[in-house]
Amino acid sequence: MTLSEQTYWAEHAWLNGTVEPGVVIACGRSGLITRVDTDVPEPPAGAVPLPGLTLPGLANAHSHVFHRALRGLTQTGGGTFWTWRQAMYTLAARLTPDSLFALASAVYAEMALAGITCVGEFHYVHHQPGGTPYEEPNAMGEALIAAAAEAGIRITLLDACYLSSGFGEPPTRPQLRFSDGTAGAWAARASALTGNATTRIGAALHSVRAVPAGDLATVAAWAAERRAPLHLHLSEQPAENDACLRAHGRTPARLLADHGVLGRGTTAVHGTHLTDEDIALLGRHGTTVCLCPTTERDLADGMGPAARLRAAGSPLCLGTDSHAVIDLFEEARAVEHHERLARRTRGHFTASQLLRAASEEGHAALGWPEGGRLEAGALADLTTLTLDSVRTAGPPPRLGAETAVYAATAADVRHTVVAGRHIVRDGGHQLVHDAPRQLRQAIGRLWHDR
Repeated sequence: MTLSEQTYWAEHAWLNGTVEPGVVIACGRSGLITRVDTDVPEPPAGAVPLPGLTLPGLANAHSHVFHRALRGLTQTGGGTFWTWRQAMYTLAARLTPDSLFALASAVYAEMALAGITCVGEFHYVHHQPGGTPYEEPNAMGEALIAAAAEAGIRITLLDACYLSSGFGEPPTRPQLRFSDGTAGAWAARASALTGNATTRIGAALHSVRAVPAGDLATVAAWAAERRAPLHLHLSEQPAENDACLRAHGRTPARLLADHGVLGRGTTAVHGTHLTDEDIALLGRHGTTVCLCPTTERDLADGMGPAARLRAAGSPLCLGTDSHAVIDLFEEARAVEHHERLARRTRGHFTASQLLRAASEEGHAALGWPEGGRLEAGALADLTTLTLDSVRTAGPPPRLGAETAVYAATAADVRHTVVAGRHIVRDGGHQLVHDAPRQLRQAIGRLWHDR
């Protein structure tokens, strides 16, 4: 990515929890914000005007990018997560490095159009069908890194260790391309991945059912040695909890704690079915929890205990997971709305708390602690919402945070800036010029070109 100095003038900007009018944001060649000036009523000479409300760039902390090709195709016939998974395995079997790149570059462009400037890609489709490595062992991961660069956004590639189909069970045939065979072989392959100015490498434990207990520490140590983020699916399904209790006599959260996996560098995804002790464990260790409400409800998984997790001490971030929709404003408001449904009262999270989950906390979970804020020294990543659409018109600008969370959608994003570079301008992607067509073609080829 070529970086240049650029100054932006935000009509309104969300700064440290309040909305300020007339804000100048200067971006340097380093890709960082060099200066923020407030109370500037008109755009200075040479500044790019950003009408509306400017927020820090959003962080999508949990993505399985290839799941986007399932959108709209799994909504008939009922079923559960486990039946949906069969369609996902059928799709996973069709991926190649080239088709994954084509799909991912279009999906990451869709994210940029939604104001997302950084994605955490939870990546587990590593090898050829049947499990044979590609000539370049990280061909699939490198395709994802290249796709993010094509779309102009940051990526944390969370390379996932996946060794078992269940507690003590070998991988099934669809899962063979996920598995490196041993945790040591996973670590050796993952160690060959390298980051750059807009790419960071992290680790993932797919789940306690997919990584034997004796191998949990290997993956955790790999991440700790590199000061890399570590992510994992946790208690997404009651069936997984029950199987863990049968195999180990403890919940998945307790198993992870006993093997040194929980901590401030770790993010547990979903956390939908947690016991009181689990919630206390996560909070005591300062483990972040990534909530994915639109996927959790699309798959009929349930509603996680968001407010209780926050009260226990767990930072919260957000992900779009299976991409039933790609809209972090929808994810943010769903956190509060799910609490309202569960408790039949309102006001469990402020709009600013939810925006921080969508920005600052998500960046921290993905290994970009300098992201998610509009201040000198932070990443020069911005997203601007219009305040005059049919959804956002009406409320005064000082209530911009509430408008963003409770009224706006991804369709209201007009500008996205990454490392000072204008990626989305006036609602159009500057690098991927027809994202809908590219999505249609990439998805069509996956399902029809056999």
